[in-house]
Amino acid sequence: MSEILTINNLYVTPKNDPNRFLVKNAAFSLSSGKTTCIVGESGSGKSLTALTIMGLLSKQLQSSGSVVFKGQDITQLDNKALQSIRGAKIGMIFQEPMTSLNPVLTVGYQIGEALTAHMGLKGSGLKLRVESLLQQVGIPMERANSYPDELSGGQRQRVMIAMSIACEPALLIADEPTTALDVTVQAQILQLLDELKTRMNMAMLFITHDFGVVADIADDVIVMFRGEIVETGTKKQVLEKPQHPYTKALLACVPDAEGKKQLKPIDYAWLKDGQNDKKAAA
Repeated sequence: MSEILTINNLYVTPKNDPNRFLVKNAAFSLSSGKTTCIVGESGSGKSLTALTIMGLLSKQLQSSGSVVFKGQDITQLDNKALQSIRGAKIGMIFQEPMTSLNPVLTVGYQIGEALTAHMGLKGSGLKLRVESLLQQVGIPMERANSYPDELSGGQRQRVMIAMSIACEPALLIADEPTTALDVTVQAQILQLLDELKTRMNMAMLFITHDFGVVADIADDVIVMFRGEIVETGTKKQVLEKPQHPYTKALLACVPDAEGKKQLKPIDYAWLKDGQNDKKAAA
């Protein structure tokens, strides 16, 4: 499996407060055909890392470091060059599809926009490709003429997946794509993403706060805390033999299926004990 994305010394700071690190010295690689999950609580820097890869940081933030995609540092590209990569070679699924989909355009039209912009498809060729994409994500072809508010939450997320894979990207970033869905639909979406990753041999970066999702879909795991990567490893290593106190604290919060272990707040006692070892586990 070849590495297609390598991040080194990534920092994200507010422009008006450059000494406050929202992401600090992040470094990792992604490989084709593998799913890497970034896990951590809200505010840990997961989504900011993804937005930096996409070149979508807000104007109030700035980044430094390198993001090398297929041998090219995309942090050095201008906006026009980034647009040619974004959506075509790197796809992204956002957490809430209703904030990403245009309510006054049909979902078929919105899927087709990326195909026209990046691949030049029009007419019957475009229509066939849109219908094919809908079928791939489990939506009937006739739904191409539906508007977002006419679809269920799970169907809207499937539309977002269809849009993100339309140009067959080498890397797919999924930012908490199942958070707002019920458990049954969540399982279906996770299975769909895993099947698409395998079929298309994509690298997938999956952002989540849910270790249940990590157990279902991850090959490798990155744990972030307060903007820093504190542990990395295979799914088996991180879930079964966590090294960092924060990872252990996160896992201790997860309830079990038998109901013997209840959901509870994260225990930060390790911080007070001075055990905050910021080195990622080997």
